[in-house]
Amino acid sequence: MMKVSVIIPVYGVERFVERCIRSLLEQTLQEVELIVVDDCSPDNSVAIIQRVVEEYPHRLVKFITHETNKGLPAARNTGLAMAKGEYIFHCDSDDFVEPDMLETLYDAAKEKDADIVWCDWFLSFEKNERYMKQPAYGTPMDALKAMLAGQMKFNVWNKLARRRLYVDNGILFPAGYAMGEDMTMMLLFAVAKKVVYVPKAFYHYVKLNSSAYSQNFSLKHFESIKHNIEMVETALRNWFGNILDLEIACMKLEGKYLFLMSSRKDMFRLWQTTYPEANAYIMQNHYISKRRRWVQWSASKHLWCLVCLHHWLIDKLVYGVIYK
Repeated sequence: MMKVSVIIPVYGVERFVERCIRSLLEQTLQEVELIVVDDCSPDNSVAIIQRVVEEYPHRLVKFITHETNKGLPAARNTGLAMAKGEYIFHCDSDDFVEPDMLETLYDAAKEKDADIVWCDWFLSFEKNERYMKQPAYGTPMDALKAMLAGQMKFNVWNKLARRRLYVDNGILFPAGYAMGEDMTMMLLFAVAKKVVYVPKAFYHYVKLNSSAYSQNFSLKHFESIKHNIEMVETALRNWFGNILDLEIACMKLEGKYLFLMSSRKDMFRLWQTTYPEANAYIMQNHYISKRRRWVQWSASKHLWCLVCLHHWLIDKLVYGVIYK
């Protein structure tokens, strides 16, 4: 039996994919299967992977190709359907990992009989990196609340989750709704019995264009965000009733916070008209920094000059000059 199944969706990443796949093939954990999902990639990404895989004949690597481009969530689901491992790990094909990542997380999971393990990560730029510390929580509910409210990242790629959580609860990624599809991880925490945090960074999240979101945002992205927020809200209310009202409101605020990472007036209008009922909870969200609350409060008072100033300082100065 495979200990870990690693799902790697591939689309247009020929510049980065060799580093990614080598980092996975060189893991110290041996009982690992790699599942490469070619989402109809238009470049040489898959050919590069196949060439590199030939250098590691002892590794189990499965390839599957979509006949048409279906998007990231559907590619993750394709990988899940093929997975045989006890635990699932998702790796984006333009990122890379430390060689002991899977072994360390798997050992932590087995030692504590945990359903999910998460860890710290690196935000990797062209010339430097930033260490991204994650909070520690003793229960799945505490971790879920922190993810809903924005204190803990719900990304798929710094977490190892028991495959049975997906299978037994019918949890899949939202095919066709790629923006915010990582919110699916919150559903896994909602059904988990035990979780563990490892205070070490293993995953390198490569970010070479910090302003890509604000430049390329579209109405399709907007609909994806709303769909995924409502998917999570519906599931949580079915399972827990109203006990997460505050955290769900904070999730909506954090979801539309993306619209404030810009200086575009149309994005500000989207912020105003999206989940206006959640604005009453801005100052109650003590999971996040005072700075983020201040930006949201400024938007609620239509102080757009302050929102633009924040965007300039963070996006242009911090991530445009200091980290790049």
